[in-house]
Amino acid sequence: MELFPPAPLQEWRDTKETLHRFAQIVGKIRLAASARRNHWWNVPFHVTGRGITTRPMGQADGNPIFTVDFDFVDHRLAVMTLDGQERSFPLPGQSVASFYDQTLAALAALGVRVNIAIPRPFDLPDADRPFAEDTEHATYDPVAANRYWRVLSQVASVLEEFAAGYSGKVSPVHHFWHTFDIAHTRFSERHIEQPEQTDPVTREAYSREVISFGFWFGDDTFAEPAFYSYTAPEPAGLAEAPLSPASAQWVARGDSHLAVLRYDAARAEADPRAAVLAFYESAYQAGAGRAGWDIAALASPGGITDPVRRI
Repeated sequence: MELFPPAPLQEWRDTKETLHRFAQIVGKIRLAASARRNHWWNVPFHVTGRGITTRPMGQADGNPIFTVDFDFVDHRLAVMTLDGQERSFPLPGQSVASFYDQTLAALAALGVRVNIAIPRPFDLPDADRPFAEDTEHATYDPVAANRYWRVLSQVASVLEEFAAGYSGKVSPVHHFWHTFDIAHTRFSERHIEQPEQTDPVTREAYSREVISFGFWFGDDTFAEPAFYSYTAPEPAGLAEAPLSPASAQWVARGDSHLAVLRYDAARAEADPRAAVLAFYESAYQAGAGRAGWDIAALASPGGITDPVRRI
């Protein structure tokens, strides 16, 4: 199977816009039915061998333990409980409104009661339209959806390999439904005081100094897939640091900068996987070095912290 197959945004934009809203519906169910974790780690999806999953949730809120899984091989949404009951329905042919109705019906049939606090998209152009009224987004190309999952899985594998090199506090490798990206974040112990007007999502996400690494599929603000990294707060001189490979660059985003390696540029490298790992490492060295992290003390080469085993 080809590593990093072509994934131009324009070829599947309609499917992506529909699937993004499907993911937000299920993600808001996860938000409502899971125990709160620092930095919102309870909220994202995790990659599986057939798609993405919410992971088990419920029980503490009086619901049975249940999961909601997207299957991008057979192209179905499956709701399952711990006692083996399941309800599922096909993804092709659904509008956002019909997907929303069928998802809630599947939950109810299994005895799951979840209150979605704000049943509308988050941070999307139609954020004022309820999911139940969205019949506009109704495109689902199974080939494109399967490719999305394969790319997601391949990037997750690279991020897992990169994550092994750091022994400090880190996030899982996880897929955020609000921004539709996959990310892994390294933390320092430095507490960050956010301005009072900062929204609660951002306040919790950035309550510590972070360097984040990830991949997105493209959107209206950056219309192509790309690997990325940023340091928050951004230290002085970050955008002057060298990046690897040579095709990587710093891109201004408001008052800060993203390290960006375009997906097609990575694909063009002789060893795309090695190029992406080198990109993430160069972005880490740039951010950690300028922010004063103890890079040597936090290193764990090959996932090993035991100094004897390193010899």
